[in-house]
Amino acid sequence: MTARWAARADLVVVGTGVAGLTAALRARELGLRVLVVTKAEAEDGNTRYAQGGVAVVLPGEHDPGDSVERHIADTLTAGAGLCDEDAVRAIVADGPDAVSRLMYLGAVFDSGPDGRLARTREGGHSAFRVVHAGGDATGAEVERALLAATRDGRVPVLEGHVAVDAVRTASGAVAGLLVLDGSGVPGVLGAQAVLLATGGLGQLYQATSNPEVATGDGVALALRAGAPVADIEFVQFHPTVLYTGAGARGRCPLVTEAVRGEGAVLVDALGNRVMAGVHPLADLAPRDVVAAAITRHTASAPGGVDDHVFLDATGIDSFPARFPTVHAACVAEGIDPAVSPIPVAPAAHFACGGVVATVDGRTPVAGLYAAGEVASTGLHGANRLASNSLLEGLVVGRRAAEAVAADLAAGLLARPATDAALPVAPVAARDSLQRVMSRYAAIGRDAEGLAVVGSVLDVSSVDRELTTRELVEDAALTLVARALIASASARTESRGCHVRTDFPARDELARRLFIRTTPSGQPVLAWPLSLRGAA
Repeated sequence: MTARWAARADLVVVGTGVAGLTAALRARELGLRVLVVTKAEAEDGNTRYAQGGVAVVLPGEHDPGDSVERHIADTLTAGAGLCDEDAVRAIVADGPDAVSRLMYLGAVFDSGPDGRLARTREGGHSAFRVVHAGGDATGAEVERALLAATRDGRVPVLEGHVAVDAVRTASGAVAGLLVLDGSGVPGVLGAQAVLLATGGLGQLYQATSNPEVATGDGVALALRAGAPVADIEFVQFHPTVLYTGAGARGRCPLVTEAVRGEGAVLVDALGNRVMAGVHPLADLAPRDVVAAAITRHTASAPGGVDDHVFLDATGIDSFPARFPTVHAACVAEGIDPAVSPIPVAPAAHFACGGVVATVDGRTPVAGLYAAGEVASTGLHGANRLASNSLLEGLVVGRRAAEAVAADLAAGLLARPATDAALPVAPVAARDSLQRVMSRYAAIGRDAEGLAVVGSVLDVSSVDRELTTRELVEDAALTLVARALIASASARTESRGCHVRTDFPARDELARRLFIRTTPSGQPVLAWPLSLRGAA
């Protein structure tokens, strides 16, 4: 089926989270014609669920002993040897300006008794540097401020339009986006630049902190457009997602790491400390360490409980005021955190890898840019430091808009496309995919289990024309799952949030793994092209 309608812009932004909206607003400031696309409603992305805050060292606001250098060091430590130090330095250094600009747009962060911004500490941080809003509703406040700034009519947002495929020229440059509107009618958004800000891929798994829209669409679209992805095997499992019963499916409420930052501790059903002796930072160890420790601990079923542990926050004063979102989720499950420990378990949370991009959002494919969780800039390495996600979206979103403006001015981008046809792609049954990914490609993997995932995808995949949002999403999950198991199979070591039970040691050589698709659409290991605009 070919496109039946068309629209034009200088820049099409896919996604209405922190990275996408930040980029759209900056592009508008620079005089670009911008069009934002989202497959659901503008508020339905993952940004609003971010609880902890923004990790940033603000002049005059941070702890006296803290510094940008300490924030960089903490990020590199959490990344387990795979961070790009130059990228880390660039993004962390730009953090104060990014937060200041967000506050100028109207975002309101919590203040402490001294009148300065309140700060908390989360896992992997050596200081109290995480600023927050609404107690544990930072993402919701960031999203509110950004959406309010777009609703003056100058940044049109197409809701209910799902991105299907990049439209490419004969030379391979991206020149627009093929979409399905709310009625399933295909159209082409012709543009010299397309920015992917589509978020993560948590719906690869049965239980996740991500909303239902997090189906890896951007990663799949980039792979089909010829762009490489990096480190896609590193999926961070948040250690403390509210346990709502055996076999929980879909988005599960997050219990922010800041609860542990304020003094809560993990215990098992017998009351024993889970993190005692595991790591020098104990309950505030990096997320990969805590999630893996919980998984190991529950394997012995202490007290007869083998699928969750408990977060004892009974010693935190004024819990409902400090953590209103977590408190409401607990009350909905009949739990009072003031008197009872909160049942928690790890669940899929954040994609540390993604589309290979510079800190300016440029990918190796001309006209294609990426920012936020969908991108792999080198900030996160093998495991993301808590609250660096909103920071990355703010910084790289802005920088990507400036890169697009510069590339347009330099005449480096192709002319907008006018037509395209819907692609045909393998689509696996989502339920089967989620079950085998959760069983064999979550926390703890081995060669045999990864091969099982591949076999199930082979058996259950059917080539389909992508004529509906559901088919687009399921095709994306299928391709991203294949990319993940290809990379996870090749990484024969345990590093960060990639744990190979058959290769428990870490390799001496730290290396990133890159995946591209063959002409037939099969993900394979490869090295990327040189990044445009790389330092």
